[in-house]
Amino acid sequence: MDKSEIRELIRIFDKSDITKLKIKEGDFSIELQKGFDGPVAYAAAPVMQAPSVVPASTTVAPAAHVGGEASINAAPTGLSMKSPMVGTFYKSPAPGAAPFAKVGDIIRKGQPIGIIEAMKIMNEIEAEFDCKILEILVEDGQPVEYDMPIFAVEKV
Repeated sequence: MDKSEIRELIRIFDKSDITKLKIKEGDFSIELQKGFDGPVAYAAAPVMQAPSVVPASTTVAPAAHVGGEASINAAPTGLSMKSPMVGTFYKSPAPGAAPFAKVGDIIRKGQPIGIIEAMKIMNEIEAEFDCKILEILVEDGQPVEYDMPIFAVEKV
């Protein structure tokens, strides 16, 4: 494959719904992938949250409490599902659609719990273990950082 064929392949891949592509032709091979299989480590400047994001009246609820929103700046109690990347968090697959997970839902390992948009690519985030959603710690459309808690959960 020459450079122009590779560029064309990348352009078509970028516009498609395909998330992973691997081509091998003789001793030449190329692998393209959208999204990430796991956590990505890199150096980044810390991002400060705007005060208007968190209503002043919200607090972290006890782990046994089911319902309400938690303060983003406070440490969640118990276990949490964390963001595997930097991006924008979405609760549902499309605007107006039902959310992947709601407070009180029982979620199974591998089940989608949200989407993180990074570099115009929608990355479906899956549960790491069977759990019950206790709190949703971020708002729909809110920017999230790597390893930032998104859901407060308890294992089931």
